[in-house]
Amino acid sequence: MQQPVKYWETKSLEQMTRQEWESICDGCAKCCLHKFIDEDSAEVMEEGKEELHFSNIVCSLLNTKTCECTQYDKRSELVPDCVTLTKDNLEKIDFMPPSCSYRRLREGRGLPSWHPLLNKGKKSEMHKVGMSVRGKTVFDRDVDMNQFEDYIVVWPLADLD
Repeated sequence: MQQPVKYWETKSLEQMTRQEWESICDGCAKCCLHKFIDEDSAEVMEEGKEELHFSNIVCSLLNTKTCECTQYDKRSELVPDCVTLTKDNLEKIDFMPPSCSYRRLREGRGLPSWHPLLNKGKKSEMHKVGMSVRGKTVFDRDVDMNQFEDYIVVWPLADLD
């Protein structure tokens, strides 16, 4: 039996069709986490880059069980600062966590073993190894954003295989 073509190994992200591009997303929802920039760190870090902190605060549009946006097609209209990765802004995805499949492919690291494309299209392995936001978040509507420091987390920076 012939193995299916793993297009993510033969095409660059820029060469992918819309459907292929969308399927690269592992569905972890880490891009839905609110991120905060430590403006004081820009003076300390090289090249004037600011330090980015991930929180466990998510957008209210996120279904935290499935890790899917409930308004995916309208997300940019409803949440103007929503992260929308495109082929045009791909070079700027260094704000995405190291486990992000787009970032991994751009950096030449391939898809992780828990990715749905390598697991019959299912997210269960990703959830099982803790690579999604499932069970780890609070909604932004339930948080006093003036207390965001209380919600800073490091688990989004984990990257298995």
